[in-house]
Amino acid sequence: MKFLMVIIMVFGIVATSADANEKGGDRPQYVITVTQGGKALGDIVLELFPDIAPKHCANFDSLVAIKFYDGTAFHRVIPGFVIQGGDPNTKNDSLMAKWGQGDRTQTHVPAEFSSTKHERGILSAARRGGDINSATSQFFICVDEASSLNGEYTVYGRVLSGMDVADKIVNTPCSRPERPDVKVVMTIRKK
Repeated sequence: MKFLMVIIMVFGIVATSADANEKGGDRPQYVITVTQGGKALGDIVLELFPDIAPKHCANFDSLVAIKFYDGTAFHRVIPGFVIQGGDPNTKNDSLMAKWGQGDRTQTHVPAEFSSTKHERGILSAARRGGDINSATSQFFICVDEASSLNGEYTVYGRVLSGMDVADKIVNTPCSRPERPDVKVVMTIRKK
């Protein structure tokens, strides 16, 4: 009987460990705290996928570690599609004409395509035009299914909670195409 109990305990531990890996229990998590006009909109909790996009995850983690994202904005919102942020130009309101253009001196991360689909809640790397190897700090979160992006942009994470906050961001009033009238600011920390 003791032997059987030991086997059950061992297999129970193995099963629990496998379940955690399958569900991403050991994947790094981050919290994006979002404000707009000084008012808290809430938190978006992300889980990264280092198993499918290790270079993009390492880049994101290194930028979070130096507080690079703190004070950047979600500068592009497209209902039924994505919210995009992480451009260093968005820290400075006088550079508004350059929001979304990024900083050409930033390290570029090569594409890491996978079979993971661009569905609601997916975190993916923004890039410059047709250059698939030009991702830097900018990212987007899909607010709806976006199959046109599959195999074209690198998926490196997903939203675990806070899609209601992403929905608030994507539905914020915009008088200029895709740009919120009132700046939507973020800070990001590792959980």
